[in-house]
Amino acid sequence: MSYYLISFPSGEMDIPPGGIEEVARTSHAVVREAKAAGVWVFGGGIDESVPPVRVAADGTVVDGTYPQTARLEGGYTILDVPDRETALHWAARIADGCRCPQEVRKFGDDPESR
Repeated sequence: MSYYLISFPSGEMDIPPGGIEEVARTSHAVVREAKAAGVWVFGGGIDESVPPVRVAADGTVVDGTYPQTARLEGGYTILDVPDRETALHWAARIADGCRCPQEVRKFGDDPESR
């Protein structure tokens, strides 16, 4: 099995006015499906109300992000699936539930992190 990151920026969701309840219902249904299939590892959205910081090895905390991650936002799902095709299947299901295309990335295998 391999871990895949399935994600989307929050601004890409196509939610009609008053439609957030429907999006929550359909996206949560996909979460329940993935859990029942045994592929769900973790999912959630970045809390954009909490500003990011960087922490150095000595514990120093600096406000802000690396420039290339300044726009890190949105929703994230991690699944443990047998192959890319299965990850793409679940990404399509999530895209339907969340009302926007999903980005799919494979994590490098690191046995120490399992």
